Amino acid sequence: MRDKYGVTHDPDCYPHSSVLINKLGITDDEQLALAERDFTRVRAEHFEPDFSQLNFEYLLQIHHILFQDLYSWAGQARHVDITKGETRFCHFMNIEREALRLFNELEKENHLVGLSLSAFIERIAHYYCELNVVHPFREGNGRVQRIFFEILAINAGYEICWEGITLTDWVDANIAGYFGDLAPLIRLFQQITAPINCNTGYREHWSDSPHE
Repeated sequence: MRDKYGVTHDPDCYPHSSVLINKLGITDDEQLALAERDFTRVRAEHFEPDFSQLNFEYLLQIHHILFQDLYSWAGQARHVDITKGETRFCHFMNIEREALRLFNELEKENHLVGLSLSAFIERIAHYYCELNVVHPFREGNGRVQRIFFEILAINAGYEICWEGITLTDWVDANIAGYFGDLAPLIRLFQQITAPINCNTGYREHWSDSPHE
């Protein structure tokens, strides 16, 4: 689901259009969505994780890696306010402050290392929800967050397989989390999270996403 933009005259879009200005010159929203899917999937398939910097700067780097072929602002926090349905995300001027606060809290929790599976799931659901409310990017928040939290999970000894849930359930759970109910998000993480197999090691799911 693509984000909706809360400005009347949008400098990031083509004139009289809701289509984001892009390096490919695509002016049709559906075609741009397909291009995003294809280009970011290729970038994700060749993604090499860095477990040494689980912070906001790394989140920005992941966004740049995925979207560098599409947008000149890849890897930058958004500079407009956005909404999606009834969900209004963090005011753009507060993004850096709120993101740094969140990542500082995550660091204080040792990036969730050493937690039991049940405790890990509760905390990752909390942080995923909180970062989703910040929604730091103009486009691509879901893809970037999934990769970041998969890296976070691996670093803590767990594996997440996003294809184990439906897109509808995932979106509904994130909406519920926005309004203060983490239970649906916790249930979904319970379905897709497991300890890493010591014999086979972790499997990469960088290009995976909840299925239609």
